[in-house]
Amino acid sequence: MTELVGIVTTGLGDCGQWIALHRAAYARKTGLQLFPGTLNLRLGVPFELPEGSLRLEAAEYGGRVNVSIVPCRVRGLPAVILRTDANEDGSGPHPREIIEVAAEVGLRETFALSDGDELTVHIPLPG
Repeated sequence: MTELVGIVTTGLGDCGQWIALHRAAYARKTGLQLFPGTLNLRLGVPFELPEGSLRLEAAEYGGRVNVSIVPCRVRGLPAVILRTDANEDGSGPHPREIIEVAAEVGLRETFALSDGDELTVHIPLPG
């Protein structure tokens, strides 16, 4: 299991609208009914997508962006890290040190998290 330790930080606030708009596509790909919003964490180092990450291609859901999806757990809850291709290649609004984590609940609210709080995300090893 890989552990990522990050600091909760305010995001742009736009991911929630896309999750809400394309909720069925995310559910088909992840098996989760994602809450319409992500929790942003700033890591101390750039996050590298693991080989074999799930992909949600724009053509699959009628969207505008391709998204890599990494299953993970946050305080025991199933969750996913979402990373657009633009954020992965450095042309998007988030540097690679920022990860966006989504779950079936609002993580900030569920765990009473505030900007500056530390949080650990667990990524299972492949296999």
